[in-house]
Amino acid sequence: MQDVLDRITKNPKFHEFIAMRNRYSIIMAIVSAAAYYGFILLVAFDKELLSQKIGAGVTTLGVPLGVGVIVFTIILTWIYVRRANTEFDATNEAIIKEAQK
Repeated sequence: MQDVLDRITKNPKFHEFIAMRNRYSIIMAIVSAAAYYGFILLVAFDKELLSQKIGAGVTTLGVPLGVGVIVFTIILTWIYVRRANTEFDATNEAIIKEAQK
């Protein structure tokens, strides 16, 4: 078992895979955090914009924007999970199979 682990950790494909996965994770986290913090900054610094009523009802612009932030981050999560369950898992399995030969 240790022999297989050593071959995996010495494989350049493994290091490329780890770097690519980490880069992708960091980018997705930054985009998600930017959406949340951007909304919070709007709440803090432009309350007038968010308090504008939409149509003749009582709903303000802040409500759909807040829901949009939540939906946006759910979509980002779905994108990451989809890629992790397909591309990342396939690459991981290929590296392990190569090391077991």
